[in-house]
Formats: sequence, C-alpha cells, structure tokens
Amino acid sequence: MSEPFSVPVTVRGYETDVQGHLNQSVYLNYAEHARWSLLRAAGITQAGLIGSGVGPVALETTIRYLRELLAGDEVEVSCGFEWGEGKTFRIRQTIRKKDGTVAAEITAVGGLMDLNARRLVPDPGGVLKGLATDPSLL
Repeated sequence: MSEPFSVPVTVRGYETDVQGHLNQSVYLNYAEHARWSLLRAAGITQAGLIGSGVGPVALETTIRYLRELLAGDEVEVSCGFEWGEGKTFRIRQTIRKKDGTVAAEITAVGGLMDLNARRLVPDPGGVLKGLATDPSLL
C-alpha cells in the first residue's frame, strides 16, 4: 500500500495558546488544508466544484490529541478518503511530527451536497472521481 497523501506544515507562534501548545481549533485548519491540498492535487478546485453544482460538507469531526505541538514544530498532515456505499464518506488524517511521533488523529464524516437541491448526492466518491484529473489520489 502506498503512503497516504500528506502536506508539510510548520506550527506558527500565533497559532499557539497561553500554554504554548497549538490551539485546538488550529488542528481543524491543518486538516482542512490537507483535504483541499489533496483535492487540488487530484485536479479538483473549489471553483470546479461550485461550477459542477456540488460542495463538500462536514457532518462530524473527531480529534484525538496525543502529543503537544509547539511553535516551530514541523509536521506532516496526511489525508485519505474512505468511500462507502451511501451518501457519506470518512476522511482519516494524522498529524505526525518529523520524528514520527503522532501528535493527533482526526476522523471526519463528510458528504457532497447538491447545491441546488440542498441534499447529499448518492455517490460522492463517484462524483469527485469524475471531476478529478487524477482520481487515483482519491
């Protein structure tokens, strides 16, 4: 099995809280950055999604904080989609320090909304893969 898609991120000082740790909300920003980076790498842009009449929606997100992250820490944020049979899918992400230590695990449930009907589309994986120039990343 190949390595999951990932993007590098360096923790910036202004993203930390009063204890010097990465603020909890910023983990979500890192996860979102990795998701959009993966979609872009697959050839899917926000404008392309809107133009096709669909948009991703977050339905549930769980974060497991395992090790602290401090200003200057360099991490890799992975992203992998798990497609099922229904209208939703899972996204599994790991934030890993350069030494391999897992700092956080993020699991999300998402869907793809038909922007006109305001309903989830029945085959989000098929729709996204159909829009991609490199569907193998998905």
